Amino acid sequence: MTDPVPDRVIRVAVPVPLPGLFDYLVPSDVAVAVGARVLLQFGRRPLVGVILACDTEPAIERKRLRRITRCLDIEPLFDGPLLRLLRWTARYYHHPIGETIATALPVALRRADKADTDSRHRGWQIVDADSPPPTDLARAPRQREILAALAEAGQAVAHGTLLARFPTAARPLKALAERGLIETVDLPGGLEHGQAGTPLALTEDQQTALDALRTTNGFAPALVEGVTGSGKTELYLQRMADILAAGQQCLFLAPEIGLTPQLIARIRARFDMAIGVLHSARSDGERADVWRAAATGDADIVIGTRSAIFTPMPRLGLIVIDEEHDGSYKQGDGLRYHARDVATKRAHDAGIPVVFGSATPALETLYNARQKRFAHVRLARRATGAAMPRIKIIDIRSRPLAGGLSPPLIERIRPHIEAGNQVMLFINRRGFSPALACHDCGWIAPCTRCDAPMTAHAGAARLVCHHCGAAHAAPDRCEACDGTTLVALGAGTQRVAGALRSHFPDVAIARFDRDAMARKGRLESQLADAAAGTTQLLVGTQMLAKGHDFARLTCVGVLDIDGGLFSADFRAAEHMAQIVTQVAGRAGRAERPGEVWLQTRNPEHPLLQRLLTQGYDGFAEAALAEREATALPPYGHLALLRAEAHEPDPPHAFLAEAARLVPQGEALACWGPVPAPMARRAGRYRAQLLLHGATRALLHPVLDHWQQALPELPQGRRVRWSIDVDPQDLL
Repeated sequence: MTDPVPDRVIRVAVPVPLPGLFDYLVPSDVAVAVGARVLLQFGRRPLVGVILACDTEPAIERKRLRRITRCLDIEPLFDGPLLRLLRWTARYYHHPIGETIATALPVALRRADKADTDSRHRGWQIVDADSPPPTDLARAPRQREILAALAEAGQAVAHGTLLARFPTAARPLKALAERGLIETVDLPGGLEHGQAGTPLALTEDQQTALDALRTTNGFAPALVEGVTGSGKTELYLQRMADILAAGQQCLFLAPEIGLTPQLIARIRARFDMAIGVLHSARSDGERADVWRAAATGDADIVIGTRSAIFTPMPRLGLIVIDEEHDGSYKQGDGLRYHARDVATKRAHDAGIPVVFGSATPALETLYNARQKRFAHVRLARRATGAAMPRIKIIDIRSRPLAGGLSPPLIERIRPHIEAGNQVMLFINRRGFSPALACHDCGWIAPCTRCDAPMTAHAGAARLVCHHCGAAHAAPDRCEACDGTTLVALGAGTQRVAGALRSHFPDVAIARFDRDAMARKGRLESQLADAAAGTTQLLVGTQMLAKGHDFARLTCVGVLDIDGGLFSADFRAAEHMAQIVTQVAGRAGRAERPGEVWLQTRNPEHPLLQRLLTQGYDGFAEAALAEREATALPPYGHLALLRAEAHEPDPPHAFLAEAARLVPQGEALACWGPVPAPMARRAGRYRAQLLLHGATRALLHPVLDHWQQALPELPQGRRVRWSIDVDPQDLL
């Protein structure tokens, strides 16, 4: 009788906040491979892990090892290059490898209760495409529009795509199906197929830029710096066409979902290819299907936000990062990676080009271009030949503001509305007003869990904390003096929109912020109305600041920029300059000239004056000189150690212990510990320690030591801590 074949040992990355890998047993007759998922028990919890090594020697006694519950994949989900990228990401950002790999997986593929998700999606198609459309739909315009959209597509269209374009499509679709005009079909993989479109004629500047991009082979990072409206997207599309014609895949990243509807439509109208979309507005099942389709090579183009940088694409030939300066590319919790930097590493390892595009490049990217690490391609003129709008100042010192609007701004808006044009007002604050105060004693309604005031919403009837999410009805009386005169201070998007209605009661107004866009399809619907010109007044936050092209938009007002001039964060002025330039670029993009007005109480501020007189290039030159003088990024390198707890003392004690582990010197400095700018958030006290190194080579050994030593510190179990490499904000 032969002895039974012993179980094999595999090494698994498990999504837990612990360093290293964990050994498990697999029956000898079960096929497993590196990069495949397995379902396992970790303690009492079922978790999904990813195999990183097979047939290894166990790190502990074999009899103490557990068996996996089952193997979930016949073929590996991760190939070798992507696993190497994820290992690098874990090392560079000093984050556990198991959680790093879990971040790369769509939610549906990392959940133990839904680990086998492989859904199909409902689509709609015309039953008889050769038959002429019925003539009796005059009184059913939405049915007529949907039928026309399906006919134009020439193929089945996903149900979700139709709902995004026509938010009220459910009943018209049912009516058309009952009449036998359309039918449902199953769409595998969550992919869409575009149509072959004709490239636009390029300007001389665009052709020169495209020729420069085409001359590069292998790893070739390139910055495309072009003024708003200069045709950067067309440049991307024509470069993508080269790559797709060679049989390779393209990955296109955009910073936020607000930019994706127009972008998806434009890519869909250009390429007769399989297109997958990955962002947070899609369901877990849809994202998992697109991810799988990309991994098998079925998706030719993947469009996505930050996390799409980890999408497996075996034929990847080009990465495009639009609006590369945008802060949304930096993850703010968990694995605090920057998609722009991970993209650079991925392109380097794959030996492929990566294109970064922006009208207002990040100072780090400009520095890389100056150092000749990146090619630098410039588009100095708008593709339409339209002139850039002039930016002018409205000094609001000593002026009354009604709903955040000064009388001079209202008077400058009026002629544009009367001429039938559009006006955009930007304020980077949602809600009705940032604070509710007592007129008698000055008390301000606070969040009881954060060191911040509550934001008034819905006409000051409700208070919401934008930091922890706490919400309740606004009080009738002051909690300090029992006074009844409570007033809303400052303005948010709700209050600005209300003030505009009082001045322009017969004009259609649309508000673009997270609250207004909460309902699925709302963003696409309002963008379509704005593009058609039916909405004349647009009010919004950063959702409106970039990427949108409205031909009738001739006036832009920026209501509050002063916070960016005096923030404790050294990047605040850079962000202010980028927002002002991006918002200003929405005006006058067609044949109608545009103008831009900035409301400020600090018109003489030197950085603001530099931006107004010399544009973003002049501002960036001055800002880089300041950074060099202070050895701040990109001339120095930072890491931020954060700690928080329910009591105020443990974070400071923990960080003081961490600081003592750092060898001090001229090229390496440790600043702190200090309270975080918001010292209490969501009921937890917060403090931070800033590590500064002249080079990354000095910084990372300390971070490696921290990662191993911090859990063992006496205060380590009393706090929640995190390491943020290359932090994008210090708040």
